[in-house]
Amino acid sequence: MSLRLPAAPTAFLFLLLLAAHGRAADFVDSTERYVAVPDRVGRVMAADQSAAVLIYVLAPEKLVGWSRPLSREQRAFLPAKFARLPVVGHLTGPNPTAAADAVARLHPDLIIATEIVSPEAAALADAIQQQTKVPYIILDGSIQRTPDSLEIVGAMLGVGERGQDLAHYVRTAVDNLRGRLLITESTSRPLVYYGRGPDGLETGLARSQAMATIDQAGVINVAARLGAGELTRGTRDQIFAWDPAVIIAQQPSFYTSLQRDRVWRGLAAVAKKRVYLAPADPFGWIDDPAGVNRVIGLPWLTALFYPDVYQEDLRANVQVFYDKFYRVKLNDKQLEALVRRAEAQPGETRRPIDVPLLGAEPVPLPGPSPAPQGRPPSRGGPLPSPLPGGPMPQQ
Repeated sequence: MSLRLPAAPTAFLFLLLLAAHGRAADFVDSTERYVAVPDRVGRVMAADQSAAVLIYVLAPEKLVGWSRPLSREQRAFLPAKFARLPVVGHLTGPNPTAAADAVARLHPDLIIATEIVSPEAAALADAIQQQTKVPYIILDGSIQRTPDSLEIVGAMLGVGERGQDLAHYVRTAVDNLRGRLLITESTSRPLVYYGRGPDGLETGLARSQAMATIDQAGVINVAARLGAGELTRGTRDQIFAWDPAVIIAQQPSFYTSLQRDRVWRGLAAVAKKRVYLAPADPFGWIDDPAGVNRVIGLPWLTALFYPDVYQEDLRANVQVFYDKFYRVKLNDKQLEALVRRAEAQPGETRRPIDVPLLGAEPVPLPGPSPAPQGRPPSRGGPLPSPLPGGPMPQQ
């Protein structure tokens, strides 16, 4: 039996059809591969860490292991029995750490990847599936597909109601952000630099995976003028030429350098104390990995960029998200550790946040990504919801 899900029904239909027939069904994944998915899935291997997070938030007891090691700080934000899951390696990316032999040892019922859709990704999935006889599905990893992925995988793993609940949360978060952008003056869209790595000199180009969460906030990525693509490595002189109004550091070393090193003095963001450290535990709020973990970044970035229209309690939102998605109730110490360097600091200049550089145009309000020509609208499950789009950050 082949299943190409029609536009209207949700992924829950997939589960119902499997149950009705009592056997595997061909699921059309995001690369238009027909994959026979078992009617009951007990063990799932994630091909990448973003897929591991997706599986974890839906059915953690079915995740066979993490794709990458977790730090001590990350493990502290997860229930102990899941924090101690083994590291099984990742099958995707430029430097995979697992291969078909690892799949054979783990005996999963299903392999899931969430990544950029490409012929190369499909070829790898086919090769591993042929060698191991384990079904391997690829889901579009773009941020606007996150709710659909939650529904689809939730149905496959027998937790369809939870998948729908989490998908509803994500859609609401994006809708709330989009509503705030509609009432925000376009001249209040700040120039933003996101510094990745220990020295902060790596960043994302236009429409890169690493910038997808920031792009959702409708701000201007200063590195976008270098062109489209994924990651690039810049220089300190380039950052000074861009003179961003806001800088977000991925790692503490760059954040500390911006605060203390004289070489960064003179930047508008540093002078006005608009420098922030992206929370990273148990998973990043902007990227690293490119998973559902980024959803909490939406209210956080809204609070940073548009404080006049953000009237909610950010800390309360963080507590709800961590409880709902990660099944952990944050204590006061954990909450403070997450948000202390991500929030406004004493002495920070909050207004104005205008577009100060060379008459730069603010990015347009994000809209849903159009379906690629020549592809059925139902690839990878149901039609995407009308969410603002942009590719997901790096795996």
